[in-house]
Amino acid sequence: MKILVTGGAGFIGSAVVRLAVARGHHVVNLDALTYAACLDNVASVADNPLYIFEHADIRDADALARIFADHQPDAVMHLAAESHVDRSIDGPGAFIDTNVNGTYTLLDAARTYWQTNGKPDSFRFHHISTDEVYGTLQDEGQFTEDSPYAPNSPYAASKASSDHLVRAWGETYQLPFVITNCSNNYGPFHFPEKLIPVVILNALAGKNIPVYGQGLNVRDWLYVEDHADALLTVLEKSQNGRTYNIGGENEARNIDLVESICAILDRMRPADRPYSSQINYVQDRPGHDYRYAIDPTRLREELGWRPSVTLQQGLEKTVHWYLENPDWWQALQARDGVGHRLGTTKGA
Repeated sequence: MKILVTGGAGFIGSAVVRLAVARGHHVVNLDALTYAACLDNVASVADNPLYIFEHADIRDADALARIFADHQPDAVMHLAAESHVDRSIDGPGAFIDTNVNGTYTLLDAARTYWQTNGKPDSFRFHHISTDEVYGTLQDEGQFTEDSPYAPNSPYAASKASSDHLVRAWGETYQLPFVITNCSNNYGPFHFPEKLIPVVILNALAGKNIPVYGQGLNVRDWLYVEDHADALLTVLEKSQNGRTYNIGGENEARNIDLVESICAILDRMRPADRPYSSQINYVQDRPGHDYRYAIDPTRLREELGWRPSVTLQQGLEKTVHWYLENPDWWQALQARDGVGHRLGTTKGA
């Protein structure tokens, strides 16, 4: 299969690229190389004849038309997005522009290409989204594919909008599509503004480890390489028009997650005091969703997929990777917003 992956130099996208190439797929990586992208993420496949990189923006209709015509993909895996909730609170416009307008432009390019090539049933537009489109849960219950959309952040609203656009292009123009909504990802190559790398890197630097509120918010954590495997499983096996929720089956409160990372660091890189002594409770994020939890039944029963990595295993692998790859994360420390608290704007 020849797959056009958008955002393939980002965190999740690069995991998809690496795995797809390893499995023998031809991959065209389309990325605008904005602040969170890094070509080092795909350095391991850069010289592979199955891999091609296209420096382009999903908002650029002319560039998309050329790329579709030149490469003739069998499928699109759309991961390009602005994705950091805190940044969306401070600057929602970029999220609307990329996640909504960019998805529209990509959809229309894909539709034109698909129609020009005789509308093959085998073509797929795979839109990768988030569980945050469903809003928040209390202590009980899980999100299913039939949960109502109730986004609470500009980021979540922009992704919900893009989900609706994909479905509309499927219903109106019959463009073959599939949508997946995932829980929180973590693992190697995670951009250092997100929670888990922030904990690891602040701990190593002897800085305060910030925990929003009282750290009681709950997330379901999905190891990124498991997610990439799930995405390729959906692309290869799912029926047209289906939606799948992808979860890690690993719920944890933020404070418990942070303390687990500190305990792993205590073993792998001992310091003169426990790393947990650096935990610092900070002002909560505006509109902070209390809990996300995924019901993965449909994915398990229809496609036979479930995660292979437990949260403890995944955290061990992730901490070890950061300890072994300082050149990667040190090179990103100077990028815009890294190391600074974002998302404190009131009234947004």
